[in-house]
Amino acid sequence: QVQLVESGGGLVQPGGSLRLSCAASGSIFSIYAMGWYRQGPGKPRDLVATITSGGSTNYADSVKGRFTISRDNAKNTVYLQMNSLKPEDTAVYLCNADVGVYARGRMTYWGQGTQVTVSS
Repeated sequence: QVQLVESGGGLVQPGGSLRLSCAASGSIFSIYAMGWYRQGPGKPRDLVATITSGGSTNYADSVKGRFTISRDNAKNTVYLQMNSLKPEDTAVYLCNADVGVYARGRMTYWGQGTQVTVSS
């Protein structure tokens, strides 16, 4: 009933930049929070950044000062601007949404993931 579609991943050299987008669609009446998580090779999934309906943001220590999360409420879209990328940022990046759904209530959804590879 709710779909999250990520885009913007790709191959980039160390020090480069990428901008990820995640668009939510479906029977949504409220978005409580959206965020980005990542899972690198041989690593568990962990939080990268989140943003709440009130605009509060939270970042993993490893990306502070390099990544910026933002949102466009009119488009139900969240963005992740990634600068000064490092090889250790290589991972599948997944969008997460904590939303209110008509006739269902509060639900959590995940996107399909987009690959980010940082390599020289």
